[in-house]
Amino acid sequence: MVSYNQEPITRIAGRNREIAVFTTEGTNIDKEVVKSFGEEWLKFQHFSDEMINRCGEEYFDLIADDIVNKNSYVLDIGCGTGRWTKYLTSRANFIEAVDPSNSIFAADNLLDNISNVRLSKAGIETIPFNDETFDFVMSVGVLHHTPDPEKAMVDCVKKVKRGGYFYCYLYHNLESKNWFSRALFWAGELVRKMVCRLPMSTKAFVCDILAVIVYLPFILWVRLLILLGFKNTALKMPLGAYHNKSFFIIRNDSLDKFGTKLEHRYSREEVEMMMANAGLKEIKISDGIPYYHAIGKKP
Repeated sequence: MVSYNQEPITRIAGRNREIAVFTTEGTNIDKEVVKSFGEEWLKFQHFSDEMINRCGEEYFDLIADDIVNKNSYVLDIGCGTGRWTKYLTSRANFIEAVDPSNSIFAADNLLDNISNVRLSKAGIETIPFNDETFDFVMSVGVLHHTPDPEKAMVDCVKKVKRGGYFYCYLYHNLESKNWFSRALFWAGELVRKMVCRLPMSTKAFVCDILAVIVYLPFILWVRLLILLGFKNTALKMPLGAYHNKSFFIIRNDSLDKFGTKLEHRYSREEVEMMMANAGLKEIKISDGIPYYHAIGKKP
């Protein structure tokens, strides 16, 4: 690992390691959103290895061994609970995990005594490493919660070495879904705009209720269709991606969906254009769930 390019404001002893704290100030950050996600990930931090590996196989299907391997120095921007950091620790040489919220302490708990990880509390605009330092940089489900995701992606890509890779996951805008799925989404948007304003304890309770009355009926129907042999049809239905997910993840994603006030959504073409504008080439967007996760190479 390299040295920080700035002195931390302070250092805090986590349960398993020391965490350097840097400023999270910047023009491209919403403090209320950061606080909300910090509270969310402290609530949902107990991911089992089985859950991480099952979801990781979907998220990281594009990451071959020539992209991340035992020689790779990795940066996880917006690491949250650290579950994706943990997924890659056995494949990478060393991982720097950065997050501006208090979820960095949840990451310390989840990563336990894994030695090839360092945690830092910092924002995208205050990442404490020089540009062109990392072989592989990832930001999974983060950029679409910033005020300006395009600028945030440019800032992330700056940290990638020439010849290195940037990987991201951005919410899709349901461009390929049918009218019923789109109608459900817009109904959900109306609910989100009300729920996201609630205090965290109330918001979490309401989102648990929504997980039961909104998510579960669709998911159980999808599981039944799969059991009856109609898997291809079932997976195209609303919330079909949750057919193999635990109720813990369903509750977590309900809070993730309805609990944030700020999110952007993109078409496949827009994701590719954003990555190209950030200076990436050889862009690949996965055809699998979750939509859209993609990787590009810095020439």
